[in-house]
Amino acid sequence: MRASEFARQFQVAPGKTFRLKDHDPRWAGSNEFRQLKKGEIKAQARVVLDKSLKDLESAQELLYADDRYALLIVLQGMDASGKDGAIKHVMAGVNPLGCQAFSFKKPSAEEYDHNFLWRYSRALPERGRIGIFNRSYYEDVLVTRVHPELLGQIPKSKINERFWGKRYEDINGFERHLVRNGTVVLKFFLNVSKAEQRRRLSERLDQPAKNWKFNPGDLVERGFWNDYMAAYERAIRATDTKWAPWHVVPADHKWVARVVIARIVAETLAGLKLSYPKETPEQARLIAKAKRELSKK
Repeated sequence: MRASEFARQFQVAPGKTFRLKDHDPRWAGSNEFRQLKKGEIKAQARVVLDKSLKDLESAQELLYADDRYALLIVLQGMDASGKDGAIKHVMAGVNPLGCQAFSFKKPSAEEYDHNFLWRYSRALPERGRIGIFNRSYYEDVLVTRVHPELLGQIPKSKINERFWGKRYEDINGFERHLVRNGTVVLKFFLNVSKAEQRRRLSERLDQPAKNWKFNPGDLVERGFWNDYMAAYERAIRATDTKWAPWHVVPADHKWVARVVIARIVAETLAGLKLSYPKETPEQARLIAKAKRELSKK
């Protein structure tokens, strides 16, 4: 399945040098688009988003009926990068029966006693459904790379470049297994700038309606910004594959991130050439019989 021209703008090219600094978090479309007034930009963005959401709604119904594929959407990004908002707005028109979202927090004692992929494999979508991971198994090569002390069950002497390389290999193998068995994997890194993150965190403090979102830990982790950027760069570079490519989404403008994700998801589903199941002779006979019976009542 080839990426569309639109998706290729954000897709990391497998095998090529990847640097986060080459991706502008403030990107907001073409020069002509940026010259529009703020109200005009948002109006046009709303049109594109609504069209993508309508296409996504239709595609999800087909995905469910076709029952050959599942879609796994992986959302990664720093605190306040817009992951929750993307799920809320992009999946607004999708039938809840065909979509499930999981947000992974600190592993439980039971999860610690299994391999690092175990808890994620239990939450995978079945065929015909869309699954969303709000943070994912990538946390185990991001947070743990910045804070290796969290790998308490692994001897410190074994946590080295070889260790991380093997984890990347495990992730690539896991995703390849999923794809071979009918799960399409779409990975999005919401690329928010440090300045925009500061503004959004300040909003959570200044606006009473957003106070509940504030977590003191967000400020602690912000102090490791450069370490996280290095960890993301390494992880994306090592796990960007033809079967499960990464998309780096400009996230300083929330409407940009939502339009990009919605359109790529809709176009990906359209590219699967989904169709409704063909009627079998037996089904045709039963339908004809049911019509006759209903006409008598």
